[in-house]
Amino acid sequence: MDQIAYALFETPVGQCALAWKAAGLVAVQLPERSATATEARLRRRFPGATASAPSPRIRQAVVAIVRLLQGRRDTTSAIALDLSRCSAFYRRVYEVARTIPAGQTWTYGKLAARAGSPGAARAVGQAMARNPFPLIVPCHRVTGAQGWAGGFSAHGGVSTKIRLLRIEGARAGLSVS
Repeated sequence: MDQIAYALFETPVGQCALAWKAAGLVAVQLPERSATATEARLRRRFPGATASAPSPRIRQAVVAIVRLLQGRRDTTSAIALDLSRCSAFYRRVYEVARTIPAGQTWTYGKLAARAGSPGAARAVGQAMARNPFPLIVPCHRVTGAQGWAGGFSAHGGVSTKIRLLRIEGARAGLSVS
């Protein structure tokens, strides 16, 4: 089994982290309340992971994420992900979710249908809640029906989701209830 490495990096929304193996990224960690908390969360997810200098491929991922969080063009689709820990259904949902353009939102139901599983909106919601690659698999762009923001498992919850959508220029008014 490949060793998991990780690195923290600064973004406009706080300190993020990436974890990777030879096959690609295994996780994106969104900011916690502090850089120490961000690193601790990542290390809990991947015991034994080692801090490492990013390779050129990982540095490109960092640049793409920072650009996205600056409200610039989304170039995260080229980032290689290691989906080996994901079920076939989750892989399909994540692949289709990556096609949602920045600044737009889809409902859980629309994503389910586009992923070939109409009627599986709740299962898509669970896939988004367990998404190990936030921003790259843009779970913040997936909402409930009738303008409901849905959930968001990152620090700050739905407020963070709405903040990310605003950075991307999303115009939809979302409710939190």
